[in-house]
Amino acid sequence: MQQTPSTASSTTSSPAPASTAYDYVLDHRPAPDGGAPRRVVLLGSTGSIGTQAIDVADGAPERFRIVALAAGGSNLDLLARQAVHTRAEAVGCAAVDLPTLRRHIGEAAAAAGVTGYDPDLFVGGSAATAVAAWPAADVVLNGITGSIGLEPTLAALAAGHLLALANKESLIVGGELVKRAAAPGQLVPVDSEHSALAQALRSGTYAEVDRLVVTASGGPFRGLKRSDLAHVTPEQALAHPTWKMGRMVTTNSATMVNKALEVIEAHLLFDIPLERIDVVVHPQSIVHSMVQFVDGSTLAQASPPDMRLPIALGMGWPHRVPGAATPCDWTKAAQWTFEPLDEEAFPAVALAKRAAAAGGTGMAVYNAANEEAVDAFHDGLIGFTDIVDTIAAVLEESPDSGPLTLESLLAAETWARGAARARCGR
Repeated sequence: MQQTPSTASSTTSSPAPASTAYDYVLDHRPAPDGGAPRRVVLLGSTGSIGTQAIDVADGAPERFRIVALAAGGSNLDLLARQAVHTRAEAVGCAAVDLPTLRRHIGEAAAAAGVTGYDPDLFVGGSAATAVAAWPAADVVLNGITGSIGLEPTLAALAAGHLLALANKESLIVGGELVKRAAAPGQLVPVDSEHSALAQALRSGTYAEVDRLVVTASGGPFRGLKRSDLAHVTPEQALAHPTWKMGRMVTTNSATMVNKALEVIEAHLLFDIPLERIDVVVHPQSIVHSMVQFVDGSTLAQASPPDMRLPIALGMGWPHRVPGAATPCDWTKAAQWTFEPLDEEAFPAVALAKRAAAAGGTGMAVYNAANEEAVDAFHDGLIGFTDIVDTIAAVLEESPDSGPLTLESLLAAETWARGAARARCGR
């Protein structure tokens, strides 16, 4: 990866890397008006991203048609209802066998008064990967949580689909492996922060970018010192003040691991060196991120905290979807505040930057150790501050991975999970 100089004056003469955000930020695909709706595959359809994506598609049937769904299986009844509702051509589920999935879809169809619905079904650990490669698709929205989204991400890219990526872990863990698999214009971010950055980046060239500023809500423990966090409970960690998310992402937000992962994702997506990506705490969650340019101008993307906006933009990129979300009401008084990140209380961001800078499988180890430590925290085996301490210890112990391949990534993950479990007493 090409690295640009860190000073503002020298960035003006730096060419963009061969594969950078500008390959798609400035991409101009044909406008959807008057054409057929984009055919969308949803991975992780029963989660927060997936359910909101279906809301977006329902609100814009002229733009989007859901053609395939996949989910882990923790909410099989919902998956079956979604399949019937969207008339998806393919349905995948990791946790059940074929007769069970067929039975649930049949029961959901009968309850809805639908006859003759018979989608292709995929089950088992490779179900999401098979659905990601569904040939009758234009866009794959990967909303799976965790590094298990890596192989579906690679499958969607190999199939030539536009990939709207909400599964940040697959890019963070896969790193250059994912970037090499993506053609120009094929990878679009869905996280609100990276969607904001992509929107702001359209206002300048790569050489004109000075810094990226990623905003953080601060989570439920904003303003607390490290000593205050020692006795935090799982219930407190899940009480996010702004966003409604799943257990893993919400806990990651409380530890700032989620923000750490987003910094690395921004680095990989936009080819901006890690030392030129900052985190600022913005508790109102209205400004979703900012781009600072070399002339001193900073452009911010602002909207109320509603994931339907970046989801709609990701599925329809580069075109906006009218009415996707409610805008800010500028007739009402409002106050926005910005605070520096307390890296002593929340060391996750600095730790991730060091792991990413070291290269290889460092971020795969970071992410796997975190996932195991979060589960251990919710099982009552470790304390809240032990989550990031576990990541640091496992990173310190991790062996040299050798060349970066899918096999070396998976091996590093397996090792890191075992090391984290042992440290957490699992």
